[in-house]
Amino acid sequence: MPPKAHSLPLADATTTASVHDWLEHFAACVRAVDYRAARPFWHADIIVFGTYQELIHGLGRWTDTQWDNVWPRTEGFAFDLDNTAVLASADGSMATVIAPWTSIGFHPDGARFDRPGRATIMLARQEDGRWLGVHSHMSLQRGVPQDSHGVRPVKAR
Repeated sequence: MPPKAHSLPLADATTTASVHDWLEHFAACVRAVDYRAARPFWHADIIVFGTYQELIHGLGRWTDTQWDNVWPRTEGFAFDLDNTAVLASADGSMATVIAPWTSIGFHPDGARFDRPGRATIMLARQEDGRWLGVHSHMSLQRGVPQDSHGVRPVKAR
């Protein structure tokens, strides 16, 4: 007999709201191409997967290999909060975010295309109550061109 299925550990409304706030503020940094403002959202020793690297250790390397290859070349990044799931540990110290996102990419001729994707983000609650990202895996939906050829300046490194 299979084990009894348990419900997912969905976050309560307060936790979900705080995670949505984190997502909205981080997405604003992506749209502004503001690396300096985005760094405090992430642990310095973060471990991530991304479009341009299979496995990245450390925030500096993630910025250099992933952010630099995506943020200035796309626009309009936003998480789809209506379709985002937030799971949380029983003690509220960790949250896992499963979120679709949208953005706009650019073909070499400048033509725009929809560039949707999905993310899994693990957050750890700090002693001061704020969330800090400790893992991220962002990927494009199938069939979406990986390369985007937009040219936007980095606001702050």
